[in-house]
Amino acid sequence: MNFIINREQLLSPLQQIVSVIEKRQTMLILANVLIVANEDGLVLTGTDLEIQLIAKINLESSEPGQITVPARKFLDIVRLLPNNAEIKIELKEDKVKVSSGRSRFSLSTLAADNYPEFSESELENQFLINAGQFKKALDKTIFCMANQDIRYYLNGLLLHISNSKLKLVASDGHRLSIYEDNIGTATGYEARIILPRKGVLELSRLLDDEDAELNIQFSNSNIRIYFKDLTFSAKLVDSKYPDFSKVFDQSFFNQIHIQRQVLKDALTRVAILANEKFKGITFEISDGLLRLNSHNPEHDEANEELIIEYQGESISIAFNSQYLLDAVSNLDSELAVLTIASNASSCFIEEPEQQLYKFIVMPMRL
Repeated sequence: MNFIINREQLLSPLQQIVSVIEKRQTMLILANVLIVANEDGLVLTGTDLEIQLIAKINLESSEPGQITVPARKFLDIVRLLPNNAEIKIELKEDKVKVSSGRSRFSLSTLAADNYPEFSESELENQFLINAGQFKKALDKTIFCMANQDIRYYLNGLLLHISNSKLKLVASDGHRLSIYEDNIGTATGYEARIILPRKGVLELSRLLDDEDAELNIQFSNSNIRIYFKDLTFSAKLVDSKYPDFSKVFDQSFFNQIHIQRQVLKDALTRVAILANEKFKGITFEISDGLLRLNSHNPEHDEANEELIIEYQGESISIAFNSQYLLDAVSNLDSELAVLTIASNASSCFIEEPEQQLYKFIVMPMRL
């Protein structure tokens, strides 16, 4: 194996590959990146056996071969070389020689034949979607995913395809976000899968070109996404996502309309003196007025009054301020619409016109 490559050509795909590789590995070779040189160019592969990322790089010429090298050491070398440096990489016996200008490096290797194969079932479902459209759907929901919850299906994101309709849902048991959109073409099928948390976060980072097209293929156990010169694969969460539709089948108080930025600023200020652990803020709602109150164990207090559009019964309810801030920050409209369930079990936060995005937060006891 022998090839010459420009630093800029190699750096970005290598950074993307390394982000998938876990720092602590059960198998030594999983800390390595697989490098395959062929007539078409270069193929880099990284995996933790749950997620895999493959990057293809076009090269004018290369001597075919394959090997694995320590991923993070290789990345550090490439990253610290001068901009637009020409890098020569060659395999000599059991070492990879990296040279550029007056710099010389020799990396230990492990045989490519021992690199584990990423097991995938046949991917029978497929759809195409604009990368910017899909990234927006991810960004509106991923912050609600649980982290290391014993209900492991919550440590991921529900992707629901119903013909031409796309729905993404995430919840940590205290709040839930739903984003719905139209993918534009009929798929002819209905399917629900749960993407793993790490895979969702990596995918969101990868989608850096809003105009590109995604080709998403999946089965009941695997998903594969083609994005430019990258191929992203992940094993799906083997579980059924809970039925959240019942939260819509209840009675509600009248809607509350409030300027999104006004509410966001007030929440940020009042949260300063909220309990650091629970971040609780009390809402006192009456005709045309919203009072926000917070206090903490040091007996500090904060109060703020906001003018709102609301006519109806008086309501007193408390929420985690960070959950509300996350929801309000993800609204695109200038106006926020809050709808509280009449039994005070939940609060819906959405936009007045487009109903693409819904956020549901459960109250807390203070």
